[in-house]
Amino acid sequence: MENQTLSIGMQSINATGMNETVGSMPQIALEVQVVTISLVLLICGVGIAGNIMVVLVVLRTKHMMTPTNCYLVSLAIADLIVLLAAGLPNISEVVASWVYGYVGCLCITYLQYLGINISACSITAFTVERYIAICHSIKAQFICTVSRAKKIIAFVWFFTSMYCVMWFFLVDITEVKFADGVQVNCGYRVSRNLYTPIYFLDFTIFYVIPLVLATVLYGLIARILFMNPLPSNPQDLSRMSSKHYGKPYNSIKLSGKGNKNTASSRKQVTKMLAVVVILFALLWMPYRTLVVVNSFMDPPYLNVWFVLFCRLCIYLNSAINPIIYNLMSQKFRAAFKNLCKCEQKRTEKAAKYNVPVYYSVMKDSSHESPDHDVTVQEDLNGFPAKKVNFTQKCVDTTTTYSVA
Repeated sequence: MENQTLSIGMQSINATGMNETVGSMPQIALEVQVVTISLVLLICGVGIAGNIMVVLVVLRTKHMMTPTNCYLVSLAIADLIVLLAAGLPNISEVVASWVYGYVGCLCITYLQYLGINISACSITAFTVERYIAICHSIKAQFICTVSRAKKIIAFVWFFTSMYCVMWFFLVDITEVKFADGVQVNCGYRVSRNLYTPIYFLDFTIFYVIPLVLATVLYGLIARILFMNPLPSNPQDLSRMSSKHYGKPYNSIKLSGKGNKNTASSRKQVTKMLAVVVILFALLWMPYRTLVVVNSFMDPPYLNVWFVLFCRLCIYLNSAINPIIYNLMSQKFRAAFKNLCKCEQKRTEKAAKYNVPVYYSVMKDSSHESPDHDVTVQEDLNGFPAKKVNFTQKCVDTTTTYSVA
């Protein structure tokens, strides 16, 4: 900060001191070291485990592979990069100077901004997807698909990867000689004032624009969900469908209960994603504000506790999303539980018998899973698709899902 990378934060030492022998090497207070190491390890440990679980449950569970969840996987991977490239190096920084060398300075700085920027792009992508799915449900059948989501994610990663390449040419390591040693820093090649346009560009593209867009789109979504809810009468819904398609849907049998569940699930998913956006705005605000303020201050504001607070907010933003999914989504909660049970059973079975694990699929229309959530077709169209219940066995544990 002082417009530095997240891993090294704001350094009070300027590159002009390079090759000069000054007083004693500055030491970070013991209480700062203890608080930093403890909180960073806790936040990063929880965040890394949680984001890995998000990726696994979506990629390994068929009914979890939806367009929205594809964007959440992209967000989880980006958050993992932030925690690994910004959070963990911060631990070594508080006990020593830069220990990762010149190549580490380039790569870690690049990965930090790559993860940060892709997080913002992923949030923008699933916000737009939610808007189309809810406010333009007819078009969403053709636009909001898993294949299209994967293409958008690939484009976002490619564009952001190219955009962040500039950081390979903007940072370097510097050495400051002290009477009792040499301190190595990873920082700018030139004066920090020359980086102001880059930081304001990042601030605009990856913070202001996503939040303005999210505010507008979630406002429109709220108007549809809460002010114009889906009709509970099947005949009303049939007439609404006739308006779009030019003919009645006599073949569609939609119960009031099913329609109510569909609307309720839409609201649940939208609330969850809105919370993710709100936390993104709040937790990134201290860092973004500090960068803007320090662009005009000389010397910059470098209070060690406030700098630590800004860092921890960023790490917390990358770690908290899986917790939000678990608290607000029945589907994610059930998938997380199933993943833990499966891994535990596989480990026990492999240790005892070392035999392969098989999955069986059994069609059964006599009951419904209590953790059933809306399928892709239900979420996009507002019509409940035909349910197929299947039993997924993790060795001795049976879990039932309901999918379209």
